[in-house]
Amino acid sequence: MAGVGPHPAVADVRRAVREALADLDRDALVVAACSGGADSLALAAALAFVAPRMGLRAGLLTVDHQLQPGSAERAQTVKALAEGLKLAPVEVLTVTVGTRGGPEAAARDARYAALAEAADRLGAATVLLGHTRDDQAETVLLGLARGSGPRSLSGMAARAGRYRRPFLEIPRSTTVRACEALGLDPWNDPHNDDPRFRRVRVRTRVLPVLEEELGPGVAEALARTAGLAREDADALDQWAESAFQNCALSDIGDSVTHVTLAVPELEKLPDAVRRRVIRRAAITAGAPSGVLSAAHVLAVDRLVTRWHGQKAIDLPGGLTAFRRYGTLILAISPIP
Repeated sequence: MAGVGPHPAVADVRRAVREALADLDRDALVVAACSGGADSLALAAALAFVAPRMGLRAGLLTVDHQLQPGSAERAQTVKALAEGLKLAPVEVLTVTVGTRGGPEAAARDARYAALAEAADRLGAATVLLGHTRDDQAETVLLGLARGSGPRSLSGMAARAGRYRRPFLEIPRSTTVRACEALGLDPWNDPHNDDPRFRRVRVRTRVLPVLEEELGPGVAEALARTAGLAREDADALDQWAESAFQNCALSDIGDSVTHVTLAVPELEKLPDAVRRRVIRRAAITAGAPSGVLSAAHVLAVDRLVTRWHGQKAIDLPGGLTAFRRYGTLILAISPIP
């Protein structure tokens, strides 16, 4: 019938993708990361519809983690579906998942490494990820459980480097309805129902209890909180970056062996900014960001705020932090 538009859920996912890609140059290549689940399948279908109408090229990448029987066959099914949607290029990325950080973190690291390599090789302008508002809410709750700061509570960014997440304001139910309306048959990953994983327990146990006890809309409220926390964290990070340049007593180049900061300048800063400066200095001097904890930063911070001649602080990566003559020095080994 003339004048009848797409199903509302289909219109929602297409609109989200269109808005996420609005700033790209014509003929840019955009690839969707697709597992075959409802979220990423709806993403792939929306990209296939939107991209040619925006003068963009659209492809798809699917990762075979080799963690379940039949994973290779499922990856080929996703590849065939993508080719049916007229997406190109379409690739299956087969990875070997390690053990570092636990099964969830190891799988994520392997997946992102494969996506980054493929995006570079193909010359993709951006990689789209299918995380939804529900995923964002789960991320915030996990951050709360860890006692994390505002950067962790800000959840996932709509844009982070090469990656874009068009669906962060769309509930998971919308992607499910979009697949139904388009006649797509999503794959339900059994890992998504495995209570061994913390995120699954948050999804299947914690959020339903919160919704029951506090009323509907908890996931939406948590996602909104993430957005507000991200704005605050971004502002503090910008302030800290400027403060870091002011506190540093030497130029910070590509080959940094140590970082020296002026303690009087650090003492002028609010706690939240000063600790960000210290974290930035530690990472610049060689501390691995993934294992540099809040406890490490607080220990170094006490060299500034509670100085009474204490010994040096050992940090990850063989780094040492110590105070000398009104300066805070972070180095791989103490400077004589």
